[in-house]
Amino acid sequence: MRERIDRIAGVITAENGKTLAESRAEIASAIKEMDYQINEGIRLGGQIMPSEREGVLAYGIRVPLGVVAVISPWNFPFNVPSRKITPALITGNTCVLKPAGLTPGVGAEFVALFEGAGLPNGVLNFVTGCGTVLGPALVEDPAVRAVTFTGSTEIGIGIHKAAANNLTRTQLEMGGKNPLVVLADADLERAVDAAVLAAYACAGQWCTSTSRVVVEERIHDDFVAMLLERVKEIKVGKGTAPDTTMGPVCGKGQLTGVLDYIQKGKDQGARLTIGGSQINDNELARGCFIEPTIFTEVTPDMTVAQEEIFGPVLSVIRAADFDQAVEIANHVQFGLSSSVYTKDLQKALTFVERTEVGLTHVNIPTAFKEPQLSFGGVKRSGCGLPEAGDTGVEFFTEHKVTYIKYR
Repeated sequence: MRERIDRIAGVITAENGKTLAESRAEIASAIKEMDYQINEGIRLGGQIMPSEREGVLAYGIRVPLGVVAVISPWNFPFNVPSRKITPALITGNTCVLKPAGLTPGVGAEFVALFEGAGLPNGVLNFVTGCGTVLGPALVEDPAVRAVTFTGSTEIGIGIHKAAANNLTRTQLEMGGKNPLVVLADADLERAVDAAVLAAYACAGQWCTSTSRVVVEERIHDDFVAMLLERVKEIKVGKGTAPDTTMGPVCGKGQLTGVLDYIQKGKDQGARLTIGGSQINDNELARGCFIEPTIFTEVTPDMTVAQEEIFGPVLSVIRAADFDQAVEIANHVQFGLSSSVYTKDLQKALTFVERTEVGLTHVNIPTAFKEPQLSFGGVKRSGCGLPEAGDTGVEFFTEHKVTYIKYR
């Protein structure tokens, strides 16, 4: 991976559209994930427990499942396979990787790394094609003992239902509608930086992006004014251009979907404060470029505040006070990530206690994560063991208990 960063980053940018800097950052993150999971495999062990009977040795071990399937997304087509396939292989399984149809070249690059490193044929397998055909073929095959999936909630639920017929275990990382809560005592500059980073990096196409900012009434106007100034500085362009800070969305289907959500926001009365259109200027006219978009005067029940848009669209919602801010933050079907910006320790820890997510932050952007802790959502954002941390090797193994009478 380290030797091929530039080559792989070029493929990610060509297929996904993110900037080369974002693609390199994805590879660096994948290396961190792999380093951690390799060491988790090295220290994978069971437990020895005392028996109530004399002369009996009692212990448990973890054993591989066999064949497992990894269905990876187009938004992080290199990082996600790394954090899933590494624990699958390190615990002794064979694996089938099915990449997203929009980013098959990145999947091929990933598998080629293992070929070059000498992994035996048949241990890591690669298949690409239509998800509606290949997905059921993998999920419904009784030889496949586990399926790990990252993608939309709708598809994840379908996988979960199909896998149940064979009692195939599933690990599902699905949609999000992640709130950034900004309280009146917050450092506004840092909160704005966090909102811009998490809302518009990768053109807003990451599951932990900030899609809602819930701002306490007293500072709402100041926050919006600062936010607008920062968003105006974003340079939209080709991912290969050195001055680009936000690339296109990934494909015409994504373009149409995001523009449809923007229209719904306008139709339902949200105020389009900046952006909102496809960019049709000069050489960008043939691409899938959308202006960084902000809606204000958004109410919690509007579509743009409830559904995952997965694009560079940020909704700003007013809250009268801290309690209402938490209520608004939780008022969605998703529960992946959240963040609060405040200098009040009591409110910060109360938010951590009450937020309905699998990943939360205080004075840190919603997208932040590290490989040593588990990663996954609650509600309609996730199901099964979360990813990363020690749950990676746990998901890809099953337990076996042994009793030996030796005296």
